[in-house]
Amino acid sequence: MKKISVTVVIVLLSLARGTSTGAQQTPTPGGAGSAFNPNGTIASQLNQQLSFVEEEVVGAAKAMPEDKYSFVPANGEFKGVRNFAQQVMHIATANYLLYGAIVPDDPTAAAKRQAAPSAQTKDQILQYLQDSFAFAHKAIGTIDAENMLQPVKRPPNPFASTNLELAVFGCSHGTDIYGQMVEYLRMNGIVPPFTANRPGRGTSQPAR
Repeated sequence: MKKISVTVVIVLLSLARGTSTGAQQTPTPGGAGSAFNPNGTIASQLNQQLSFVEEEVVGAAKAMPEDKYSFVPANGEFKGVRNFAQQVMHIATANYLLYGAIVPDDPTAAAKRQAAPSAQTKDQILQYLQDSFAFAHKAIGTIDAENMLQPVKRPPNPFASTNLELAVFGCSHGTDIYGQMVEYLRMNGIVPPFTANRPGRGTSQPAR
């Protein structure tokens, strides 16, 4: 896993300074289509960023046909890489690992990781993925100005050891794997849904 971006953390800390430290609200994930709310809670802003990643990843997972879930690139140096299904499962299990550290007393994360079989249908994998994002949003909902820099009890790695670092790293990790999923889709002639209907740069035509 890559070291978390210091720049991203600094930006989030800057946002946090202007955020109310009052009673924590239960956030509703913003979703990629919702307007950014600069006055929202720390949790709601972090959840919105995770929602962007969630829309990309879940959309890509749905777009790949089930018979291509075992696809691995053949042209080039791809020896030992994950197949498409394993890429999706990697994001899901990482969600439980990373966000589970934010709420260590919640038994859901450990139970879900142990219950994940190595071979599943596309529908089962999608459900596992979506459940992992729901859990991640729930965990982020516990973050506020007072505990965001609080070290977690059992950090999953040495460079993501506070609630804020875990929330940010969870987003960057999902984006990293999503980039690999995009290549798998395009190698199979599939345009990622998140970009399929977005105008390309300098043109009114959809990006391809």
